[in-house]
Amino acid sequence: MKYILSLFSSFLLLACGGNESSANQGAAPSDSTTTVAEYQNPVIRISAPDPTAIRVKDGTYYLYATEDIHNLPIFKSKDLVHWEEIGTAFTEETRPNFVDNNPEGKKAALWAPEIRYIKGKYVLFYSLAEWGNHWISTIGYAVSDSPEGPFTPKGKVFNSRDVDVENSIDQFFYEEDGKYYMLWGSFRNIYIMELNVTDNLDITPKVETKQQLAGNAYEAINLWKRNGYYYLFASVGSCCEGEKSTYTTVVARSENLFGPYVNKKGEKMLDNAHETVLHKNSRFVGTGHNAILQLDDEGNTWMLYHAFELSNLGAQRQVLLDQILWDEDGWPYVNKQEPSESACPPVIK
Repeated sequence: MKYILSLFSSFLLLACGGNESSANQGAAPSDSTTTVAEYQNPVIRISAPDPTAIRVKDGTYYLYATEDIHNLPIFKSKDLVHWEEIGTAFTEETRPNFVDNNPEGKKAALWAPEIRYIKGKYVLFYSLAEWGNHWISTIGYAVSDSPEGPFTPKGKVFNSRDVDVENSIDQFFYEEDGKYYMLWGSFRNIYIMELNVTDNLDITPKVETKQQLAGNAYEAINLWKRNGYYYLFASVGSCCEGEKSTYTTVVARSENLFGPYVNKKGEKMLDNAHETVLHKNSRFVGTGHNAILQLDDEGNTWMLYHAFELSNLGAQRQVLLDQILWDEDGWPYVNKQEPSESACPPVIK
């Protein structure tokens, strides 16, 4: 049954604008005087962890999440704020259930999907893994003609043993200059590797190109390129312990895709050095596993991520939205480095 995940708080009016940059991290994200309605966090008020999102040709945004809703939920939105749950990526009949070298593979869960549009198809990568069994982890993928599915599993890209990387989950697909790459890893170092991608979407790893990008403090990585820098976002801390969760969103940057990624002092992410983008506050904790940044119609950058709401822990990891600002030296941050309760919305024309 379809239903709308709307905002339960009343909207307030305030002056909002679309200026994405600010030199001071304590500054408000806008200097415009246009009167619009604020949005309220969370923007998805049910459990939808590890979000990934894409904007398609007609302007609609689609979001997919780890399967706290069985078989990977799909949501859609016209404005990044109001989300409608429209179904799941898989059914019981199409659900992938393989985990190599594991006779009990059907117990594996679908985690951390990653959506892309590749060679005319919507490709949904996912992690198929067992909690606590770090060598039972596989990155698979499925394809569809529509972002709403149905998605047809194509098989695995690789598993932990194929690439000799424990905890091979939390994949991120990146394309540049006609080449394709996978970034991945979870608290067992972060790696990058080139992929073979055929016209009929057979995707296989070039294992000989594997290279370490970051240390063992990180998981849930994603990449954003801006003004000549590659920004490697990641999460540190514990994701899933309710009010005790310490998840924090961090970043380092490099002028080269393969690194080294460094913080403001030049210290390397390989040595677990980074800058903080977003941390907990008095209302939300466990702020992390952000989706690839999304652009609104004025080119502002927005981050979808999950968090626990301390007053509503039963909802588990809900989805929040905040604007990514960029300081005068080109470093990304969320205003005050913490989740907003209400804020100016994305500019959608």
